[in-house]
Amino acid sequence: MDVDTPYMSKTFTLDGKTIPFQDGQTIIQAALDAGSYIPHLCHHPEFKPHGSCKLCTVTVNGRQTASCTMQAAEGMVVESETELLNAERRALTQMLFVEGNHFCPSCEKSGDCQLQATAYHLGMMTAHYDHFFPNRPLDASHAEYLLDFNRCILCSLCVRASRDVDGKNVFALAGRGIKTHLIVNAKSGRLADTDFSVTDKAASVCPVGVILPKKRGFAVPIGERTFDKQPIDVYVDSRLAGALPPNSLPQTGERDAASLRDQIKEEG
Repeated sequence: MDVDTPYMSKTFTLDGKTIPFQDGQTIIQAALDAGSYIPHLCHHPEFKPHGSCKLCTVTVNGRQTASCTMQAAEGMVVESETELLNAERRALTQMLFVEGNHFCPSCEKSGDCQLQATAYHLGMMTAHYDHFFPNRPLDASHAEYLLDFNRCILCSLCVRASRDVDGKNVFALAGRGIKTHLIVNAKSGRLADTDFSVTDKAASVCPVGVILPKKRGFAVPIGERTFDKQPIDVYVDSRLAGALPPNSLPQTGERDAASLRDQIKEEG
């Protein structure tokens, strides 16, 4: 008898699919382990649940909750891919686009950006809301990395990575409400005046284009990047539990993603 069988014997359903889980796992952890995508931007398996982006909101037994903070339970009926939830996710994603300065065609992270890929997944055709066009700085003081605060979505992944993994507290969130913003924990506010290193976990967790390595811009051509090849609902980021192999993309999914991108370009 397989000793692991009792350990994974509990299940819940996600959009009609049976999802096994271990005691203590959250809904999103179990879903990703089973290869089922739930939209998210602030979730990371190595960090404690944060629940800031709200994109992972699902319906559990008829009530909405964040799947990154809700622990899985036997017999749960979870819905994620519904018209209502995706409409709410699309609105949240649109708000993220207008709150910052996101110019995808000229962004080094285009094609590797989880915000952009999530927008494609949700069928977001326009930003809908008026853009804020905030005046945010660039920090090119560090020898190896550039910070472009224009693209920050306040997921706090770099904050948590630097604090909980690197033990450095290089980054922090300051302000409240609409004035919340990412800062560098140095008297000067410059990355060069911290002990930030290329080997830090914080250097590689940003889902958008805030923390960028210098001297490697556009090394991978547009069209050959992660989400150019695979839509985000099929590609599960390699840092996440249950990652799918890179060649697991169904050809129909690739065509659908390419078709949506072409449509957005034409209408843009």
